[in-house]
Amino acid sequence: MLELINILKIYRGRVSENCLFEDFSLTIPDHQFLCVVGSNGSGKTSLLNIICGSIPIDDGTVKIGGKNVTMLPEYKRHRIIGRVFQDPSKGTCPSMTILENMSMADNKGKPFDLHRCVNKKKMNHYQDMLAELGLGLEDKMGIKVGNLSGGQRQALAMVMTTMTPIEFLILDEHTAALDPKTAEIIMQLTGRIVKEKNLTTIMVTHNLRYAVEYGDRLIMMHQGHCELDLSGEARKNIRVEDLLSKFNEISIECGN
Repeated sequence: MLELINILKIYRGRVSENCLFEDFSLTIPDHQFLCVVGSNGSGKTSLLNIICGSIPIDDGTVKIGGKNVTMLPEYKRHRIIGRVFQDPSKGTCPSMTILENMSMADNKGKPFDLHRCVNKKKMNHYQDMLAELGLGLEDKMGIKVGNLSGGQRQALAMVMTTMTPIEFLILDEHTAALDPKTAEIIMQLTGRIVKEKNLTTIMVTHNLRYAVEYGDRLIMMHQGHCELDLSGEARKNIRVEDLLSKFNEISIECGN
């Protein structure tokens, strides 16, 4: 279980400050697939950064499995958290080959010592994993990742992120930079991986259709607050039109 308890987050600038989260709480049970939507500046990415430990909080508590991890640094949290970013280049190393990238991912959490990172004996295993994507990557193991398309890199990042055992999968608008066809492929891959590995998943997206079609809980963020929190039958019955209506309602209330 992931718990954010009474979170306070203030962004301080040179001449002003912005209180994004004030007394914000959110509980995500194990194995839940949570979709997060909201306008720009609503707190979606900041929410993910707080969970991952990428940014500090001013007050409150972050708990994972009942353990207080508020002061736990980002690199230690990433032993159990996998994150896929909006930018396909952030999840892979462009100057390394597919084989080298997958070998590095396969060594996540293991001690670093003087031995070869690349284990060619595992190449067939890696190729089998990539063959399931249907993108032909299994035949390009020696190709540098920087030469792949954005969609291919994002698919590879998804596989690499979940190669080692993790408890949480964090998806930060991971289809936003892709063309519609490739985005569909990545979403289908996402759904399959989450189901097969039974991962607790938090997906931020601007695509309302994906928010409706995937996951078992949906929240809508606005100015650091949850304006909508749906699960169960209410989540199953939600439509894209309903979400658009809520967006318009919030926009009118804000004077837009």
